[in-house]
Amino acid sequence: MHSEGQSAPFVDPVSSDGDTRAFDWYAGDHHIHTMFSRDAMYSVDDQVRRGAECGLDWMVLTDHGGPDHAKQSVALQTPLIAEAREKHPVLVFQGMEWNIPGAEHATVIAPNHERTPELLQAFERRFDGDVVAAVQNPAGPRLIHHSYEAGPVAEQLGLDALAWLVEELRRGTVDEALVLSNHPMRTGRVSPSKVRGWRDAAPGVFVGWEGAPGHQAAALAAPSRARGRGQYDESPGPLSFPGYDRDQYRTWGGFDAGTARMGGVWDSLLAEGLPWWVTANSDNHFDTGDTWRVGNPSREHYLEHGHRGFPVDTGRVQHGYVDFAPGFYSRTVVGADRRDYRAVMAGLRNGRVFVVHGGLVRAVEGRVRAGGEGPGVTFGARTTVRRGGDVEVELLIDPATEPNGGGEVPRSARWDVIVGTVTGRVADTDRDLFSAPGTRVVESFEVSPRATGRQRFTTTLRGVADPLYVRFRGSDGRHADADGHPRVDRVGDSDPWDDLWCYTNPVFVDVE
Repeated sequence: MHSEGQSAPFVDPVSSDGDTRAFDWYAGDHHIHTMFSRDAMYSVDDQVRRGAECGLDWMVLTDHGGPDHAKQSVALQTPLIAEAREKHPVLVFQGMEWNIPGAEHATVIAPNHERTPELLQAFERRFDGDVVAAVQNPAGPRLIHHSYEAGPVAEQLGLDALAWLVEELRRGTVDEALVLSNHPMRTGRVSPSKVRGWRDAAPGVFVGWEGAPGHQAAALAAPSRARGRGQYDESPGPLSFPGYDRDQYRTWGGFDAGTARMGGVWDSLLAEGLPWWVTANSDNHFDTGDTWRVGNPSREHYLEHGHRGFPVDTGRVQHGYVDFAPGFYSRTVVGADRRDYRAVMAGLRNGRVFVVHGGLVRAVEGRVRAGGEGPGVTFGARTTVRRGGDVEVELLIDPATEPNGGGEVPRSARWDVIVGTVTGRVADTDRDLFSAPGTRVVESFEVSPRATGRQRFTTTLRGVADPLYVRFRGSDGRHADADGHPRVDRVGDSDPWDDLWCYTNPVFVDVE
């Protein structure tokens, strides 16, 4: 199982200086549920087949951790994943959705290694917030989407989990793993200091978050049942970080506010000069418009069999389903030098990623050249310029050529070059900092609606005196404000097909 070679997950990804290689780009989804989740429906084969039909190259199955799941579900799912790998032309990762103690959820990804099931099961039984809660209070209610309490004890357990995972990787239980925070701003429980703690506890392992959550079809339900895009319609609660305003609990153009608010949480993390990458996914449980229902919804069946039974076709559209199929709407596109498990994981770890909704573009690639020479580096990499020198920024866009699921061939209208100043690590007293006011749009490119073929845009950052990062953002322009920024999504007025965005991860530029 080691024929693809070993990688080194404990090196800070952003230290990979000056990588000028050309990469191929592979679309995927790292947050997908099956009938082995307590609140989902589809079989393993269903999900992998559907992902392949939607053009995915890789996908991660991430069923919910919890006391019932921990008993047998990982072992039962394992042979089905092996069968799906043989049957479908998709890289299928076995992962899980971890209930982070004292916080929200996260995807845990491991490669196709013979000890992956063992690692996932041990991790879940020791550190899943719902499992721990059931042990602490066996007579209490079975928890769904409520990880183990809040406060310093719970938060420390989350950090202990990451330390354990890093140690297991060092020991060689498996050779690598990744963790990505899911729907971080949905409930306000993911404070900036928690993110900084996770990043510092497991550099090269806990590497980012969902820049855009799944459940994007939640806004399409009938007006009486409509919810926010991504089911982002919560309000501040007793466990929420008090510094967030109410708009932090909403999506902005379908993207999590932590990512979409320029100069906000994401930019405050990038301003430290350390990696924190964004992704997007389906969080698929139930497809909007589907006629299928859960095979056996009883908890007794789940306890006995470790799953909810194979879905049953009712012949009638089921109401209340809020998801798009894997790859149908949201994609995380990874740059890799080959199409295999470890190459895709390396691309995720190193931030060679752009994320796109609704097929807004077929491909996007940025190149940043210090001194304007050479091929430059792309998303997630680092380059160095002499103080006072110039940095050339190039953006290549391949427009969409086929209709998306909304029935239109989408067109990007505007692309922004966003630059932030790298000011260094925050002090211990400032670990809840969540603003970077120096972040700014330095150039915007308007795209002609008649444009065909690859589009090339360039700009130059002149006289660079301080370290910085460069990232890109594109949109169809339909719901952007006058400055090109996304608007807050409101319930009943946020059609996901009518408001499409694409974000890239940054390139860091050091100064010598």
